[in-house]
Amino acid sequence: MTKVKICGLTREQDIDAVNRILPDYIGFVFAKSRRQIDERRAAELKRRLDPRIKAVGVFVNEKMDKIIRLCHKQVIDMVQLHGDENEDYILKLKEFVPNKIIKAVRVRTRADIERAAGVPCDFLLFDAYSEKIYGGTGKTFDWSLIPSVNRPFFLAGGINPENAVHAIKTLNPYCIDVSSGVETGGFKDPKKIIDIVAAVRGCG
Repeated sequence: MTKVKICGLTREQDIDAVNRILPDYIGFVFAKSRRQIDERRAAELKRRLDPRIKAVGVFVNEKMDKIIRLCHKQVIDMVQLHGDENEDYILKLKEFVPNKIIKAVRVRTRADIERAAGVPCDFLLFDAYSEKIYGGTGKTFDWSLIPSVNRPFFLAGGINPENAVHAIKTLNPYCIDVSSGVETGGFKDPKKIIDIVAAVRGCG
């Protein structure tokens, strides 16, 4: 069954909303973003989070020491690298933490996906390309660019309760990753979170 990740949680009420519906993953954004939170805030929210939900830390070109510290303190359960981190960076990080690593690929062409095939991460994440920002555009990309990928991948970029089922039936991703698609007025909307989790699980 396709899994669900609700990314960009910043408030106690966001945690309460996901605790009620239990998506598989949530995301704390440590990179510059309107959803960015600091280590102290993330630790507070993680303590409130149902332990059945895995917390993913989202980073862009971050100093490795910070990621290692957050993993060792169990503030995050998984690492999502959304910047220009290369193979050497990922292999070095794996020497220090056992946490699974997601590497984001900003998709412009099929070649972007093909180049990522050999990246030494646990999961790939396909997202829309933007020249200005590394992620969180809230826009979809051409899903037909995704060939038969022989490893589990997260699908991000403009996913919402309306198109999630189509995405699953078309691409069979390991996980649907949604942020702005479950927001109203820039904040997480509990009803939309319920709707997308129900839609994804209904596909099973």
